[in-house]
Amino acid sequence: MGLFHKSEVDDQGLSEAGAGPDPIRLFARWYEAARDADVPLPEAMALATSTPDGEPSVRMVLLKDFDEDGFVFYTNYESRKAVELDANPRAALTFHWTVLEQQVRIEGTAVRTSRDEAEEYFRTRPRDSRIGAWASPQSREIASREALDARAVARAEE
Repeated sequence: MGLFHKSEVDDQGLSEAGAGPDPIRLFARWYEAARDADVPLPEAMALATSTPDGEPSVRMVLLKDFDEDGFVFYTNYESRKAVELDANPRAALTFHWTVLEQQVRIEGTAVRTSRDEAEEYFRTRPRDSRIGAWASPQSREIASREALDARAVARAEE
């Protein structure tokens, strides 16, 4: 219970009065508490998507930002998750902060960030990370580890 201020919690758990009217402000308090508690990777979240015919898929991604407009993560436009979100933008996120015995679930509609915002973020990534992203045929089978390594070497030499 260390995460909540006494006014946020009643005998049954979180109280509406303690939560307040703004779910983003409440999430911001909880996220900051997770960071303050040294939760490993508090920004790690499960992203659930599905194909147009309803086949579910879930994977871990990293929260990069959030505000009243939504929760931001980045992915390759050709990744399985991007393809699924293009076809069916309904998605769910779950943060699980075991140390705090807390999880947060978010549901909504995904929209792409602007191309400029995505490129700005990509430039902040370490060079080796950018090379790996360029070399990897996201969510597609590769011939071998050696083939992937060769693509990375070729990109690094460009």
